[in-house]
Amino acid sequence: MTSSRGEADSGRDPEKDEKDLIDEQFRALVSGLSLDQSAPSTYLDELDAAVDPEGFTPPQPQKTSLKNFFSSGLKAFKRWKDNPRSDNSGLNDDGAQI
Repeated sequence: MTSSRGEADSGRDPEKDEKDLIDEQFRALVSGLSLDQSAPSTYLDELDAAVDPEGFTPPQPQKTSLKNFFSSGLKAFKRWKDNPRSDNSGLNDDGAQI
C-alpha cells in the first residue's frame, strides 16, 4: 500500500515518467546529429579511397573472343586426352603434365 500512497503523493504516473525519460534521451541523441548531407566526403568515401600499399592487385587477363575461348579449351582437353607419354606403366595419375 505504500507504493500506491507514494504514487498518489507524487501525482505522477510511473509509465508516463518512463516515457518522458526515454523521449528526453532520444532528443539528446538526435540533437547531436546533423542532417546536412552537403559534406564533401563521408566515412564510406574515405574507406573507398584508402589504399593498402601492400595490397594484392589481381592480374587483368587479356580479353578473348568466345570462339578463341572454346577453341583453347578444346585444345587443352585434347592434349590431356591424348597423353604424349607412350609408356604410362607404373603411373597412378590422370596423365596431366605440368
